[in-house]
Amino acid sequence: MWGDAAVVHHIGQPSTVQEAWMRLLRYRGLWPLLGYGYWALTEKASGRFVGDLGFADFHRAVEPPIRGIPEAGWVLASWAHGRGFAKEALTAALAWLDRETAHQSCVCLIAPENEPSLRLARGAGFRDERKVGFLGHDTLLLRRERPK
Repeated sequence: MWGDAAVVHHIGQPSTVQEAWMRLLRYRGLWPLLGYGYWALTEKASGRFVGDLGFADFHRAVEPPIRGIPEAGWVLASWAHGRGFAKEALTAALAWLDRETAHQSCVCLIAPENEPSLRLARGAGFRDERKVGFLGHDTLLLRRERPK
């Protein structure tokens, strides 16, 4: 999935097998260090791998700083785009974050031209906060407050 140019179009370059493996190792390390992390998504009926979704704190160099705030992220295999998997998974992940952690908000960074991810985030309660410079590109910082 991480080597598919269509999948990573808005977030970077296709990964080599080694880079994808290193990402998996980083994801695994999030849980014991932060108490949250990424899940591997699978299709219930077939068990087929759908993608990755979860939360991280990657200490990104953005202003305003988002260090210490869970950053939501998701990447789905090409075949799974537009089939509702991301909405279902993000809804469940946000419910988990609200139930299992004390965090009052979470954020996400999305390329302004990535309309499907912006629709998903806004539909899940994220609101546009501002544009930030990230990896040399204008990126939207969105924030979701924990429901009261």
